Amino acid sequence: MLFKAASNSENVTLNGTVKAQKTAAKTGIWKTIQEDVRSVLERDPAARNALEVILLYPGLHAVWGYRIAHWLWEHNLRLLARGLSQFIRLLTGIEIHPGAKIGNGLFIDHGMGVVIGETAEIGENVTLYHGVTLGGTSLNKGKRHPTLGSHVVVGAGAKVLGAITIGDHSRIGANAVVVKPVPPNSVVVGVPGQIVVRSRPAPAAKGPDLEHNRLPDTIGETLAVMMAKVQELEKKLNVQTPQTPVIHSPDHGIWHGEDFSI
Repeated sequence: MLFKAASNSENVTLNGTVKAQKTAAKTGIWKTIQEDVRSVLERDPAARNALEVILLYPGLHAVWGYRIAHWLWEHNLRLLARGLSQFIRLLTGIEIHPGAKIGNGLFIDHGMGVVIGETAEIGENVTLYHGVTLGGTSLNKGKRHPTLGSHVVVGAGAKVLGAITIGDHSRIGANAVVVKPVPPNSVVVGVPGQIVVRSRPAPAAKGPDLEHNRLPDTIGETLAVMMAKVQELEKKLNVQTPQTPVIHSPDHGIWHGEDFSI
């Protein structure tokens, strides 16, 4: 049942991503430009007006360069497409392969060091921060890069690797390394990425989930609970532990330095 549910959620995300890509392809150039500018103004508090965004945002320039390169790629002008993508990389520090498939509303904030591979697929209204990699893990010529659903946020320095699917409305924490499929409405933290499905879905009307400070410490909190249970059992059994040092459970989320020889 669990496998079936995971497969269904992955199919929903894939269908949504394909739909987003078709929508982007059918949308007129001016409408696409408006959507791209709007995505920056809505998701970056530092953006003051449309003119500033159009002139000074390298993430936006990279997306527009990609859209031209992707058109060339789809029309079999592939050497020219690769040449343009490398030129855009030189200007912005952002590398998007022209073969990637990207929906409307992609916002790349700051952008330096972002890499999006050839078979990557991105849904609508996705947000990427600097240092993000959507990378491949195979020498296969086929699908080898990730698929991101709509309204996904990927934090700074995160790596999403392989032909995996990240479900809609999910958030990947900074510097996480994601190598497994992620269900919709999830948060991913750590190396390798630990997946936590939200108890309540993120409200769609709220906009992108940019609360990067709300990242569950799955391993640390589990260890703290286990240590507290062990200490409680030792007290009940009146057990003396002669060996030192003893690692104490954290006090209000803070571990004590004397327990770690630092």
